[in-house]
Amino acid sequence: MFTQRLSGILLHPTSFPGPYGIGDLGKQAYAFLDWLAQAKQRLWQVLPLGPTGFGDSPYQCFSAFAGNPLLIDPEDLRRRGYLSYRDLAVPPFPLNRVDYGPVIQWKQALLRRAFAQFEKLGDASAFDAFCQEEAAWLEDYALFMALKDAHHGRPWHEWEPALRDREPAALVKARDRLAGDIWFHRFTQWLFFDQWRKLKTYANQRHIQIIGDIPIYVARDSADAWAHRDQFLFDEEGRPIVVAGVPPDYFSPTGQLWGNPIYDWEKMAADGYRWWVERFRANLRLYDIVRIDHFRGFYNYWVVPGDAETAVHGEWRDGP
Repeated sequence: MFTQRLSGILLHPTSFPGPYGIGDLGKQAYAFLDWLAQAKQRLWQVLPLGPTGFGDSPYQCFSAFAGNPLLIDPEDLRRRGYLSYRDLAVPPFPLNRVDYGPVIQWKQALLRRAFAQFEKLGDASAFDAFCQEEAAWLEDYALFMALKDAHHGRPWHEWEPALRDREPAALVKARDRLAGDIWFHRFTQWLFFDQWRKLKTYANQRHIQIIGDIPIYVARDSADAWAHRDQFLFDEEGRPIVVAGVPPDYFSPTGQLWGNPIYDWEKMAADGYRWWVERFRANLRLYDIVRIDHFRGFYNYWVVPGDAETAVHGEWRDGP
């Protein structure tokens, strides 16, 4: 714990300035850390760093373990030889906000070009080591994202039943059919974590600690919910039996309907909360300090029926 009072700034990397339509982990991030150190600030707080889904909220991510490829620094890819100066020609993105639609389209194409060049170069030892070290979550995530690409972004509960329900034969066929796309999503994760760990090392060298954020719930349309469906309260067709929210209060007469699936805490307890242990372990490698958003949910939590339109008709349940 802290032995002295510290101060710092909350600034998500998407807000760094730059020409590429969205902040990234490049030179502006390092300049920000230099400024923090010069101002004698010791803390940098960020929002969740995961790959954002529909709505582009860092609190609705496709994975509780993966990083957001939109934060990858393009200039670092040029220095590695994966991109040319010509590749970095950018559309006229707004300078004061993130226009996610065009940014996603441009950056995905950029990362695809970088991946194609990476395959030609052939030196994959660091990449292979990363894939082995992170296989516990990376394999399910890469397959999930490849399947989402193949289904034009549709959520997993709308896929054909064999893939929705992860039937082994269907997964074998999907891995074979989508092998190139799976490798691409592994590649973007390697890039993100390599850049982030270098940035974190620099922050720590400047005596700055990074505070990360763990939302207690995951998104329904996430690799976590799809790959670990038995750890959540879903029905046989992947529909949530109950969802998360908070009851009505002074600020909202209908409460807040978050819509996240609810954990099957009894099932999680049976294996020693292994998924949560791995999630904490992963986040404690990413950050120096971790904040749990809605920590009280471990004590008790509000649930409403999965088909509810508001959070009015729910109940409190005891947490683990």
